Amino acid sequence: MRRTKWGGVVDDGLSGSGFFRVAERDGVFWLVDPDGGRFLSKGVNTVRFDQDRIGRTERVPYAEACRAKYGSLQAWRAAAADRLASWKFNTVACWSDEGVASAGAQLLAITPIRELGASFRLHRRDQIFPDVFDPEFSAHIRTSARERCTLRRNDPGLLGTFIDNELYWSTDARGPDELLTLFLNLPSHRPGRLAAISRLQAHYREFSQFNAVWRTPARSWEELGRIDRVAPPFVRLPPGGLNDSLETKANLADPAREAFAADCDAFVAVVADKYFEVCVSAIKAVDQHHLVIGSRFGWQPPRGVIAAAGRHLDVISFNCYEFDPGPIIDAYSAAGKPCLISEFSFRGDDAGLPNSRGGGPRVATQIERARAFERYVTAALSKPNVVGYHWFEHADQPVEGRFDGEDSNFGTVTIEDEVYDELTTTMTRLNAAAERIHAAALPAVI
Repeated sequence: MRRTKWGGVVDDGLSGSGFFRVAERDGVFWLVDPDGGRFLSKGVNTVRFDQDRIGRTERVPYAEACRAKYGSLQAWRAAAADRLASWKFNTVACWSDEGVASAGAQLLAITPIRELGASFRLHRRDQIFPDVFDPEFSAHIRTSARERCTLRRNDPGLLGTFIDNELYWSTDARGPDELLTLFLNLPSHRPGRLAAISRLQAHYREFSQFNAVWRTPARSWEELGRIDRVAPPFVRLPPGGLNDSLETKANLADPAREAFAADCDAFVAVVADKYFEVCVSAIKAVDQHHLVIGSRFGWQPPRGVIAAAGRHLDVISFNCYEFDPGPIIDAYSAAGKPCLISEFSFRGDDAGLPNSRGGGPRVATQIERARAFERYVTAALSKPNVVGYHWFEHADQPVEGRFDGEDSNFGTVTIEDEVYDELTTTMTRLNAAAERIHAAALPAVI
């Protein structure tokens, strides 16, 4: 295959626009690089010299090893870039040092994360999810987008912009809360709480009908706005897979549970539409050339959220720590947009690390780790909507644990910058064959 300077496959049927874009060919989605190459984003997260301080210290063991090995940051950047290119990666993915992208012989794309919604949530510290109904939300997002997205707006190497990372949309591994109950439990003056009550009031003709489902201690809509905490009357399973069937069965058996689920799903869909519309329009207002590649869903959200993402995003991104990504890819592909796996990994128990904290499956050996990568990527590329996959991460985590305690064998290299040969040899082979595998993907049947 002939390739462009970005690593895309030369395709006479595609033309370059000077920036990355998306295209669909015979029912299969692709990225198109600035020179018109048929492109899949093959990336590695956290490619950085200063990766992972040991928790509660200033020590960065990877930086210590690389300073001794390379002598300087710039020498490390060049070596890291050339090594990634030799493994046939073409993207310096999330949380990486963007200087790596142009430090080697091969140009690499970048995919920065701008944390627009998270910056507003932190601005309002009583929120778990940003209050999209707050009158200041839109202005804050527009200002943040101007500050964070203007610098790279003419950069051909910017593949696309991530809005946020792993926002809390619904019940998942982090907790049983629904977004609706989180908004109902905001302080009484917060616009999000008022909006949530208003939507429920519009749906239920009488407060007694609402309370027959929700079973709150309140006796009126006014009192609902004042009580300290609204407890969910039911706890739902996280969306996806067998859980959806179990939820359907439970709802059929209990009309009140079904009504509660409908309330939650309707509300989160409205929030998602507002969030994506505001964030995408704010980014596009200052950077019309580049793709907006989603908010890196950490766990599969309700269908209404995926549908809203599909209406506004250029590419839907999600993290998927499973052996088989197929079912989760199918769930996101239902929106009809290209999909990017923004994080996945496998940990080997023979690496000498605890592997006690961190996402994703554990396997016994580095050979099994390489095989898991091969099965995962082959399965992903067989899906017509997939346009890339980003491995987490570049170097192993400290044995003592990083800031959040993670201490796992996620790296393509050890913390001493020694290469995992079995894994990277397999990565090189799969990355080189990725376009051929993806071209054979069967178009989705709608």
